[in-house]
Amino acid sequence: MMNQTNTASTQSNNDLHERVAFVLDRIRPAVQEDGGDIELIDVTDSGVVKIRMHGACVGCPSSNMTLRIGIERNLKERIPEITAVEAVDAT
Repeated sequence: MMNQTNTASTQSNNDLHERVAFVLDRIRPAVQEDGGDIELIDVTDSGVVKIRMHGACVGCPSSNMTLRIGIERNLKERIPEITAVEAVDAT
């Protein structure tokens, strides 16, 4: 039997994940125009969004600026629960 706290936490995290995915879908076309893409990997309970950069973003000197100024700023402005955005390495 799952307790109500765990159920509420899971539901809240799913909602947060969906809201992050929605914002990333709005940012994605701008990233794709430059030959790259972004993939949502995870949203932690502490509000850290983990993404993977693809295409031209991999190894691009501007990808850190895109991550911080474009992606992180947009997510934090639209979703106050977001505390940080981290890029994870491609596997």
